[in-house]
Amino acid sequence: MHISEQKQVGDQSRYEQRARYLANENGFAFSYPPVPAHQFKAEYKRAVDSQAPTGPIMLDASDTLDTAYPATTPTLLCRYLRVRAGERFSVTYVASGEVSFVMSGRGESTNGADSLSWRQGDVFCLPGGVETTYRADADTLLFNVTDEPLLAFAGARAPEEGRSSVEAVVWRSKEIERHLEAVYQRAITENTTGSSVQFSTRRTEPNYTTIPFINVAMNTLAAGCDQRPHRHNGVAVTLAIQGEGIHSLIEGERIEWVTGVAQVTPATALHSHHNRGEKRMRSLVIQDEGLHVYTRTPGFSFD
Repeated sequence: MHISEQKQVGDQSRYEQRARYLANENGFAFSYPPVPAHQFKAEYKRAVDSQAPTGPIMLDASDTLDTAYPATTPTLLCRYLRVRAGERFSVTYVASGEVSFVMSGRGESTNGADSLSWRQGDVFCLPGGVETTYRADADTLLFNVTDEPLLAFAGARAPEEGRSSVEAVVWRSKEIERHLEAVYQRAITENTTGSSVQFSTRRTEPNYTTIPFINVAMNTLAAGCDQRPHRHNGVAVTLAIQGEGIHSLIEGERIEWVTGVAQVTPATALHSHHNRGEKRMRSLVIQDEGLHVYTRTPGFSFD
């Protein structure tokens, strides 16, 4: 055999050695560890420490999820982002986009040619793949979410500048409150899944997503009321904005809310929320349900 032929055989052998053949009796069996219900109390405590420096506090469950990259859930990476007054923080996310809720403070973000101001209670989104700079006029705490794990899993790059399906958008606190008040006054029927306002954009119409695979909503629940048990294929990260007297039942396990703390509700888990406090519940809910809407697999059901 000629040297060139030997090399060709060797090359083909290398490719063949990469092949794997699976013949499981149950083709839907998988070996990934489950996504547990979890509260990120320690991370919140670090984020609100008066001595905390400017920078992110990751809600990283990669050890539990067995991923080689930071992840809060298999598709979402959440972080508290602390920016001290007069300081700034810059980062480029390998993500389709980012969504932030202003827990406290005020300031401005620049992303490519876009520059938008924000203050407590606002929600905003920006494209990924372009450097974002957060500048704070007052001590600021943001809750930020991206789909970085989804791209990391696929080995994908963020979109190039000017080619993203995400554009800079801000939802102002005053308008959020106006829409929430209208929802709060709406009659509850047997089809009511919750009292919430979802944040969408012209780029994601006619779907209700905030960025392509992530939908974000502000949820509310009157004192003494219960949200009907339900389940869906999307995982949910719930940030308790007003969590006094609130608890969740997730597959029968009672989880007491802590204001400011984010918690994970696993995909397909039966869950409900209950307000036994004296104030309206308020929460920011982040889901990867946009992924399931696109694949036509939302899997929603009551009970």
